[in-house]
Amino acid sequence: MSKRSGISFVRRAPDNLTEELIAVLSSKASFEFKPLFEIVLVNLRERNAASGGEEMLRLRAYERLQGLVNQGAVNRTVTGVTKKYKGVAARLVILRAEMKALRAAYNQRARAKVAARTNGARTATTHRGELFRRSPNNRRVVD
Repeated sequence: MSKRSGISFVRRAPDNLTEELIAVLSSKASFEFKPLFEIVLVNLRERNAASGGEEMLRLRAYERLQGLVNQGAVNRTVTGVTKKYKGVAARLVILRAEMKALRAAYNQRARAKVAARTNGARTATTHRGELFRRSPNNRRVVD
């Protein structure tokens, strides 16, 4: 059986790695991949967001960087065997705004989930379907 085309994985959470790449590449400087990755890795470790091992993170960072190059947000210049990456300011501003909106929506959904859980924990039903709540002395009070 072949896999249906058009179905793709949609990331539900904001991408910390792409956020850091955009932040670093927003500067005027151009970077080779190794120094760029080291800066991103330090920033992610400060945020406690570096997980999965350094080598796996390096692969993911390179994949995200190539995605940014393909979107036109980053210019890649090749001189001999050296590849340098420099951000395109206008496109990075748009991407940063999109990432900020995605982060805000994600945080709002997370807060709503927490609120739903805490409200749901206060009321429940008995085995007969009657609603009850916990009284201050932790006894069930049937409504």
